[in-house]
Amino acid sequence: MNKDLSRIEISRKNILSNVESFKNYLNSETKMVAVVKANAYGHGLAEVAPVIENYVEYFQVDDLLELREIRKISNKKTLVLGYVSEKELEEAVVLNGILAIYDIERMGILNKIGKRLGVKPKIHIKIDALLGRQGILTKDLPKFLKDIKDYKNISIEGIYSHLSSVDINDHSHTNKQMGIFEKSYHMMKQAGYKNLITHISATAGVLENERGFGDSRLVRLGIGMYGMWPEKSFQKKYGKKINLKPAMRWVSHIAQVKTLPANHPIGYNLAFVTKKITKIAVIPQGYGDGYDRGFSNNCYILVRGKRCRVLGRVAMNMFVVDVSNVFGVKAEDEVVLLGSQGKEEISAEELAKRLGTINYEITTRVSPLLPRKIV
Repeated sequence: MNKDLSRIEISRKNILSNVESFKNYLNSETKMVAVVKANAYGHGLAEVAPVIENYVEYFQVDDLLELREIRKISNKKTLVLGYVSEKELEEAVVLNGILAIYDIERMGILNKIGKRLGVKPKIHIKIDALLGRQGILTKDLPKFLKDIKDYKNISIEGIYSHLSSVDINDHSHTNKQMGIFEKSYHMMKQAGYKNLITHISATAGVLENERGFGDSRLVRLGIGMYGMWPEKSFQKKYGKKINLKPAMRWVSHIAQVKTLPANHPIGYNLAFVTKKITKIAVIPQGYGDGYDRGFSNNCYILVRGKRCRVLGRVAMNMFVVDVSNVFGVKAEDEVVLLGSQGKEEISAEELAKRLGTINYEITTRVSPLLPRKIV
């Protein structure tokens, strides 16, 4: 048995296949940003980044902590598009992060940092194109550009935004967003900012609405790089053009097998009581590991290639499944909570549906304490 009782296996082959599929789908001049924030969507930043480093032009992280982790692995251009506090800005500049800017105050701070360090911090200006989060409103952009004209110690490399609703059938809002972004880009161009890098599309935008407005262009590949679709309908629409292969496999091993009599409770709060003689297996994973409590009496795992139902409450570090129909099952047999075993598969989309959430959340919430292994 593998020395890791429970682990996350990441398929190198599948990740690289997914990246290649998108590269073939995109214009050859389009540059790719690999989004590795949130521990590479739960897949493991330290494990995934070295695999894809030579196949993408940029990394994207959320904050200084993630930028530090990337710099242990790579000096590749890295976008830092989340919040970086005032006291963290200088370190982010020293680590050569390309920072998102959306207010005049941070521009002033970065200008001073650049002057003091003798460098020009690289920034991308975030436009709030009807998303209502970070970003400069288009109506405020002329004043912003006027106020920063004397900031000589900053390098404004790009302008970007984010699409909010590209994964729904009605594209009217997306079209409005694209229009606002294009307007903002031309306002910056008229203000003297030439050859700006532009980016607005994540995986869904790449598939559905990719357009470029600048002399160079980026796309931010997140969920698709890990072999998952941003929305089920996209698989039906684009599955013949792009063959996505899930990269994550969540493996554990049986801690105990035993047979319970009828009318025997399982787990907390009498959430399940056997109606007949039942063979059970105890699995040493739980909500502390990212296996949601909502899977109580509401999910399956794979044991010897067969689906086995979760019985009773999922506890912090263990849960129970019914293995009555699995021949020869024994302690330390491999089980799969997410991914394939034999001809069966438990997908992130299936797990998300059972919880009323999205596949992004399923993988991202897997505990970072579980060892990741590239296979």
